[in-house]
Amino acid sequence: MLAQETQKQIGLVAKESGIPIKTIRYYEDLGLLKASGRTEGGFRLFNSSVFARLSFIKRAQSLGLSLLEIKEFLDVHDQGDLPCDHIKVKLNDKIAEIEYQIEQLQVLKLELERLLSDWKPVSEISENTICPIIEPT
Repeated sequence: MLAQETQKQIGLVAKESGIPIKTIRYYEDLGLLKASGRTEGGFRLFNSSVFARLSFIKRAQSLGLSLLEIKEFLDVHDQGDLPCDHIKVKLNDKIAEIEYQIEQLQVLKLELERLLSDWKPVSEISENTICPIIEPT
């Protein structure tokens, strides 16, 4: 009887968590969440532990982890293990990706600065030219 009292309908979970019902359903479809049952009217019921999972999902997403990666971590957790070692590997991978993106952005910045430093007024306009400053020469 006590377990029944801790179950919440999806609408209340959405309201209390600030996560839309549609998103909660999507997470359930992906296997990130599991409803503990349904009401007679067909509404999904969730245990209060759903809030910790939703919080984990949102935090992991904010760190750049995909829902597929998050599902892998939750699967490890659901088997009774801590996924921390798996998460550490993924976070190190994210750092490497970010470093690569920073390098690529620095190359782009240098290219843009070069274009601007070579900027000269255009005196002749060709019919096929849109902007000679950025067109390949």
